[in-house]
Amino acid sequence: MSGGGCSIVWFRRDLRVEDNPALAAGVRAGAVIAVFIWAPEEGHYYPGRVSRWWLKQSLAHLDSSLKSLGTSLITKRSTDSISSLLEVVKSTGATQLFFNHLYDPISLVRDHRAKEVLTAQGISVCSFNADLLYEPWEVNDDEGRPFTTFSAFWERCLSMPYDPEAPLLPPKRIISGDASRYLSDNLVFEDESEKGSNALLARVWSPGWSNADKALTTFVNGPLLEYSQNRRKADSATTSFLSPHLHFGEVSVRKVFHFVRIKQVLWANEGNKAGEESVNLFLKSIGLREYSRYMSFNHPYSHERPLVGHLRYFPWVVDEGYFKAWRQGRTGYPLVDAGMRELWATGWLHDRIRVVVSSFFVKVLQLPWRWGMKYFWDTLLDADLESDALGWQYISGTLPDGREFDRIDNPQFVGYKCDPRGEYVRRWLPELARLPTEWIHHPWNAPESVLEAAGIELGSNYPLPIVEIDAAKVRLEQALSQMWQHEAAARAAIENGMEEGHGDSADSPIAFPQAMQMEMDHEPARNNPVIVNVRRYEDQMVPSMTSSLFRAEDEETSVEIRNSVVDNREEVPTDVNVAEDPRRDTVDQAVVQTARTNATPHFNFAVGRRNSEDSTAESSSSTRERDGGVVPVWSPSSTNYSDQYVGDNNGIGTY
Repeated sequence: MSGGGCSIVWFRRDLRVEDNPALAAGVRAGAVIAVFIWAPEEGHYYPGRVSRWWLKQSLAHLDSSLKSLGTSLITKRSTDSISSLLEVVKSTGATQLFFNHLYDPISLVRDHRAKEVLTAQGISVCSFNADLLYEPWEVNDDEGRPFTTFSAFWERCLSMPYDPEAPLLPPKRIISGDASRYLSDNLVFEDESEKGSNALLARVWSPGWSNADKALTTFVNGPLLEYSQNRRKADSATTSFLSPHLHFGEVSVRKVFHFVRIKQVLWANEGNKAGEESVNLFLKSIGLREYSRYMSFNHPYSHERPLVGHLRYFPWVVDEGYFKAWRQGRTGYPLVDAGMRELWATGWLHDRIRVVVSSFFVKVLQLPWRWGMKYFWDTLLDADLESDALGWQYISGTLPDGREFDRIDNPQFVGYKCDPRGEYVRRWLPELARLPTEWIHHPWNAPESVLEAAGIELGSNYPLPIVEIDAAKVRLEQALSQMWQHEAAARAAIENGMEEGHGDSADSPIAFPQAMQMEMDHEPARNNPVIVNVRRYEDQMVPSMTSSLFRAEDEETSVEIRNSVVDNREEVPTDVNVAEDPRRDTVDQAVVQTARTNATPHFNFAVGRRNSEDSTAESSSSTRERDGGVVPVWSPSSTNYSDQYVGDNNGIGTY
């Protein structure tokens, strides 16, 4: 055990000893103190039950691995990670801090401030890319600007002049720093009421970095070959199931990328066209996860605001009855209901089903997309803010290359594509188990004799459709017409010098329903200063939270994200994209009131990374990275964000 002069390795969402550049740097530097700080108040939302369960198991697995290598994991409960890091430094005499990058806006600002504060205390701070194939600032168009569509972005990634580096091996042993004067906190991730449900998760899932390696090997040597044929099937295990492992960094996306590319070369040499097609599709889903970080870095408010300006004026339906029916799997559409019941029971959804239930939420029920995104955050094992924001924006048509907003997918027809035999529906809707396959996805059309034989009484033991598809189409057309009228009125007001006229109604926040029972933090606000002037760091760029990514009238609301670094977590981030509108029942007379990983678009998947070497000012950098290791200053366009996308019709919905 070594004394002073040791290094702190700050674990976050990189809970592995293999291919962990921060850990590798710490081991090279000498004695290591491994630290994990549980500070959920610093995030956008408090993690859900199943996500917390996974984190608990993953940390235990990591601690066991570290102990086998010669050290252990110090855990700390905190509301301020930087203060906790300073405490560790003071009690251990550490002189260096190593950590891996995160890309959500709050983490970017917090990590930047950590470098400011610890550097001022004489601590050398080095950070690394452990989550992406390429850093966001490395991938730009020919004019040096960020890409605005996935297809162009991914094409550039695949044609970069250098490949993502090979994954790093785990250290053979770790010299432990002296942390005897710093006691770990016992982290509590579940209460008594949650333990019973959580115990069921352990029957299906095995968190931890070595289990992630096993899952990757199983997929690459098995389902990957027929991924292109089977990826949309919801009634069988056809995907990788890697997304929770990837979210917590138990396996690096760089390793995933290299493993899959090895198979691609092998199958290409064998002339295996089906295998090559499967690899290309799977890598595209990897690319979508990469793109989610790219979007979060370049447009920090993508989890709150539509990225196409006119959709700020869409009159969402604010109906908690609809929302409750969707959550409980009581919409009357079997494929949607089966998906929502699976989500609640297991914390998991096949990605094709994620598309189905989210599309129904936005297009048929026309509920605010942020409600759905937040519910996914609360209930998914692989809850991932960046990936889920990208997925929900895509479905909502709020991305420049998202789905057409006036497109409604009928769950009946989709059901016979991804669940042709009805096995998935029968598994999660036992009340429909005896219904013949001919009617399994549209029981409302079944003859009364068939329903009676199957023991089904529509409107009693299984609901009638909450909204008829034809009525939803009419209502959506009217809502879109209303949206264009609002947008035109707002533009006219701006042109007439009345910026505070019509535009304000579009910025009225719609609070999350109380029924979601969001977990709140009531810690007192901290007195950390807000960072306004962002310095250049040679290892990681930090987007300015004061940059004008959106219209001028959005500036006031952008302050809330900046202040979220200072204040305790908000219950609901300010929503500036919703025009509140009561339920429009006038066009819904037909409504009957009752009340992973890894298809496309990929909500929660992962991608690799580059730059395992120390990339700080003190270290050398290869010429293929950046001249002298210097990262260009991040500078967003001064133009209206939504105006950048006019006429850009490249689609995400083709993978």
